[in-house]
Order: sequence, then C-alpha cells, then structure tokens
Amino acid sequence: MVATAPPEHFDVLIVGAGLSGVGAGFHLQQKCPGKSFVILEGRDCIGGTWDLFRYPGVRSDSDMFTLGYSFKPWTEAKAIADGPRILNYVRETAAENGIDQKIRFNHRVKRASWSSPAACWTVEAERKPDGEGVVEIVRFTCNFLFMCSGYYRYEEGYTPEFVGRKDFAGPIVHPQAWPGDLDYAGKRLVVIGSGATAVTLVPELARRAAHVTMLQRSPTYVVSRPAQDALANRLRRHLPAKLAYHLIRWRNVLLGMYFFQFARRKPARVKQLILGGVRMALGPDYDIATHFTPRYNPWDQRLCLVPDGDLFSAIRQKRASVVTAEIDRFTNNGIRLKDGIELQADIIVTATGLVLQVLGGIDVSVDGNQVDFAKTLNYKGMMYSDVPNLASAFGYTNASWTLKCDLTCEYVCRLINTMDRRGYRKCMPHNADRTITELPSLDFTSGYVQRSVAKMPKQGSKRPWRLYQNYALDIVSLRFGRIDDGVMRYS
Repeated sequence: MVATAPPEHFDVLIVGAGLSGVGAGFHLQQKCPGKSFVILEGRDCIGGTWDLFRYPGVRSDSDMFTLGYSFKPWTEAKAIADGPRILNYVRETAAENGIDQKIRFNHRVKRASWSSPAACWTVEAERKPDGEGVVEIVRFTCNFLFMCSGYYRYEEGYTPEFVGRKDFAGPIVHPQAWPGDLDYAGKRLVVIGSGATAVTLVPELARRAAHVTMLQRSPTYVVSRPAQDALANRLRRHLPAKLAYHLIRWRNVLLGMYFFQFARRKPARVKQLILGGVRMALGPDYDIATHFTPRYNPWDQRLCLVPDGDLFSAIRQKRASVVTAEIDRFTNNGIRLKDGIELQADIIVTATGLVLQVLGGIDVSVDGNQVDFAKTLNYKGMMYSDVPNLASAFGYTNASWTLKCDLTCEYVCRLINTMDRRGYRKCMPHNADRTITELPSLDFTSGYVQRSVAKMPKQGSKRPWRLYQNYALDIVSLRFGRIDDGVMRYS
C-alpha cells in the first residue's frame, strides 16, 4: 500500500453514496450553505444496496411514498418498486442536485480517529484508482463525520455451515452475490430462507424455473399488498405532484404507525387478520398452520410484503412450494431433511440473511482510545455517547428506512448550524443520569439481529437514549426539539 499526499480538509465528510448518503448530501447543501463536504464511496458507483443487490426480482419491501425522499416525489406508477427503478431514483436525485459531483468513488474508509486538541477527525481510506491497481492510502480531515454506510457487511452475506456443502453438484448462490450469468431456466431450485429476500426471489424465479421450493426452518408473517396504489395514482392526476406525494406519504405513515401499535396491543387479533389473508389467497385446504403461522407475534420480526400476492399465485399454480423442516445435510442431488425426505435441486439459493456491522465496520478511536460501540448508548438513534462530532443514518425497523434518515439529516444540519452560531467546535452526547439502564438497540427476534445484537450500541431506558421507532415522536424530537437538551455537551 502506498501513502499519498497530506490530507484534504472538509467541514463534513459523508461515508456512503447510497440512499442515505445522497439524501445527506442534499440536506447539507440546502440547509448548511457554504459548508464544504465530500462523500466517500467504497464501490465504483452510486446506489448502495440498490446497486449491490441484483438478484431476480429485487425490490423494496416498503412503499416508495415513504421510502422515497421527503424532497423528491416518487412519480412511478408502482408504489412497491423494483430495484432498478429505485436505483434510477437515487441516481437521478444525485444528478439533479449536483451531489454526484461531490462523490469520490473507490474510496473504502477503514478508520477514523478524533483529536480533541485539533477538534477534527482524520479519516483514512483505501483507494484503488479506477477500481484496480495498487491500493493507495488517502487521508482526509473533517470537522464532522456523517456515516451513511448502512448496517450490514457489503463483502458477503450470512450463510450457516451446512453439512455436506461440498457434496452438492450444482451451484450454491447467496442473493447478495448473485452471478449475472446464472441460468436457472427449466431448473429445479431450492431457496433456503423465509424472510424478505426469499419471498421476493421465489415467485420471480418460478416464472422461468421448472420448480422452486422455499425451504424454511420456521415461517414468517406474509402480507399481500397491491403493487400500485390506486388512490395515489388518482391524486397525482388531479393534484400537483408534491402535494399528492405528501398526502399519500402521510397517509401511509399514519396507517403504518396505527397497524404497528395495533399489533403491539392486540397481537392475537392481528395474527388472525394476517393468517385470514393467507387463507383467502391459498384456499382452505392449504396447510397454513405449518407453513405460514410463526411461533412469535406480529412485528416481533419484520413482516414480509408480497406485491399483488405474487408468492401465493406461484404456490397456487404449482410453480412453487413451501417446505417447513430442518436440514440434515446437502447431498449430491439436493438437500436431505431431518425427516429423511430429500429435496431434489439443480441450484441451491441461500437466502439466509445479512451480517450486521456498526458504521460500515470501520475502526474508530477518540484521542487514541479505540471505541467499542457495544459499550456506547445510542443518542436519538443517530449519535453515540462520548463520541464527538459523529452521526450515523439508521432507519426504522418497523417502517421505511428513509423516514428516519431524512429526520437524522435535518437534525445534523440543525446541530452544525447551532455550533456555528455559538462558536462551538465540538459536540458530544454524554450520559450523566445513573438511573438509565441499558437495553438492546434492536428488539427484533430475527436471526440476523440476534447474531449481532451483542456487538451493537445499546439504547437507554428513557429519552434521549430511548429508540421509540415512532416517526411522529421523532419529528417532534429531531425537527423541533431543543438542540441544547442538557445531554449534548458543547465546547
């Protein structure tokens, strides 16, 4: 590795050029005029998740009226959009606002160190010119570091250790690394998993495959919803685009909040409603108790959305099937289950989840001391106790990701402007309340959460350390709440 010239300095350094990073750039440009900023992106293009994931049928599991930016109306007919359309939306936003000119591609951030005497971060990245050649070490300094690098490891997804994996004669594919040349037409596929990726893949693969089996250890709640929002499309024909967008956005936010609270208060009733919808889609003779009835309550894990009931249609038409059982081992011709049955497969897809990581997995130190984020408290869902001048964009677990990220960007801009007005160079949340108890930052029972929750920052038992996963409360706190709340310390 080759070290390069002295570091460039920026007022704000953003890490990640995906949905959150482009939004952060827009907000800084609009609300903090005159502030210099740059976006460092480890890959060679804009898009983050929506460029990385290229498996068949990749799409949003939230409607685009809430997943879209608050400042740019979604104008496509489909509310549940596919990956390429979302990617185009993100790139279009970047180009329209000149954000694309602020991005340094092929800059993979590896570490960041804070110096209190200098009141700035030094950020170190590995750069490959044009994505190839000798790796160079480049350094930047910044007054404020804004992490928009997502919550999972980009390099590879999670795949359990399956006995006999090497015995299987065909390809084994993880959706996070889908080969562009994989030919599955006329083939038998087994998709291992029952989450959002699996229920997206199965109906899409079933269009061309001989048959697709979704093999799950346990079921997930699956809800059907129209891909197009009829009311939204009608409003857009008669109202200005921005007005129609914000009306539908708020309708969907309020409906989502109501349904989540209803599920928390009356889980048995919500479970009955969800399973009733599945029964209507698959008929009274289908074994819903085995294949679509989870052992947990609704919203203990994220619900799976299937647009226009495409998964149910594939099952009814016998192009796809669901098997609920545990795996014994892989064989030459497929997968043998613990009950002795063998599922024949030409291709196995391991839709077995993500690997969560904090701040893109970078090393962070403050005045020479390594930060262990598992020992920090999460302040307002975006900053960390005793870590100065650093924020991260992290969305909701029970609603669209961008809703929270938009509010986070607004708050960061308010914070920076307040510091400028008062002549502060450092801001840092600090917990001096010894009555606050630590809680897991994510209360989902999903496997990908449980595998990593011990490494994640904690939340506190009360504000501003408590994460309520509530858009309305966060608007009050982040858009209108006091910047100087007695917890944020300035110097």
